[in-house]
Amino acid sequence: MLFALVLALTGCLSGFLAGLLGVGGGIIVVPMLYLLFPALGVAEEIRMHLAVGTSLATVIPNAVTSARSHYAKGSLDFELLRKLGPPIIVGVIGGSIFGGRSSGQTLIVIFATLALLVAFYMAFRRDNWVIRRDLTRSFLLRTPIGLFIGWFSVLMGIGGGTLSVPTMNLFNIEMRRAVGTGAAIGILIGIPGLLGFIVTGWGNPLLPPFSLGYCSLIGVAMIIPSSMLMVRKGVLVAHSIDQSLLRKIFACFLLTTSAKMFLSAFGS
Repeated sequence: MLFALVLALTGCLSGFLAGLLGVGGGIIVVPMLYLLFPALGVAEEIRMHLAVGTSLATVIPNAVTSARSHYAKGSLDFELLRKLGPPIIVGVIGGSIFGGRSSGQTLIVIFATLALLVAFYMAFRRDNWVIRRDLTRSFLLRTPIGLFIGWFSVLMGIGGGTLSVPTMNLFNIEMRRAVGTGAAIGILIGIPGLLGFIVTGWGNPLLPPFSLGYCSLIGVAMIIPSSMLMVRKGVLVAHSIDQSLLRKIFACFLLTTSAKMFLSAFGS
């Protein structure tokens, strides 16, 4: 019962963050699942893989709900999504294959390092830190950016907002528009990413019962209902608070999560 309650609370927090920050909730789900899976007897060798794959499954409904809510408020940029979508999907496919064959330690370090870098960027970013003011016009620029977002987001088990939101900020896309578009990017990452982790984990003898490849159906069943209840709450808050405060909230969550994952990877 305690395990189920913690997963439900994790779902509430991930859903709220999905709406608030456009991050799909995976930035919270992955470390929580990684810490909780030993209660289900999950082997250390696949614990991070299972956390990432399960997180990607929970990202999809959150991303759909969040994207629809942001679209209703006019903060979803379809032109930007159309241009970034193809390289993001290619990156997701490559990242899924790489992630399925990597060690759990590798996935933990990637997760913690990128979360830490993004946290510092979001905390100390200034409005005049702009590389270019139109990301959609340059194919040579947006293609590697899309590949990077897709590849590393799927390795982290996140919906893409953690990487795409600060990237869009860097190209002078204001925060609410970046959050709304980042939520939609979560759909492009979640679906092919989940399929990739199901395929790469299929038949692994270390998997616990009720697993579909590297996806725990128990985790999905506990997290998704509670997270769906909280997505719209997060969207409402996102459209009612100052954007600089929104960036600081984002940074604090990422910094805390990064520290916990580094401790998990290297702590005694």
